[in-house]
Amino acid sequence: MAQNVIIQLEDDLDGGPADDTLTFALDGRDYEIDLSTANAEKLREVLGPYTAAGRKAPTGNGRRRRTTGATASSSETASIRAWAKEHSHPVSDRGRIHQHIRDAYYAATSQS
Repeated sequence: MAQNVIIQLEDDLDGGPADDTLTFALDGRDYEIDLSTANAEKLREVLGPYTAAGRKAPTGNGRRRRTTGATASSSETASIRAWAKEHSHPVSDRGRIHQHIRDAYYAATSQS
């Protein structure tokens, strides 16, 4: 049986089609955001003066960077999906759960 899997990115800012996933870091946390070409350009323009004045952080030495956030367990992810569906948030059965849905879940369930 053959399968054809199509991944469609949704712009995390305006909900339209996204063309790329951008990664950046701030205050010790790594972020990813799916953006259209126009929104990606806006982000690059805003960050441009800061990246030009900043310096690249050293990498290497074989050790992974520590992050301040914990990765959700599969049972927590399942709980977030179930909560989102019950509260009419658009969420797929698989894949990444948008941060605004996670934030709403944590706020509603008083978790951090």
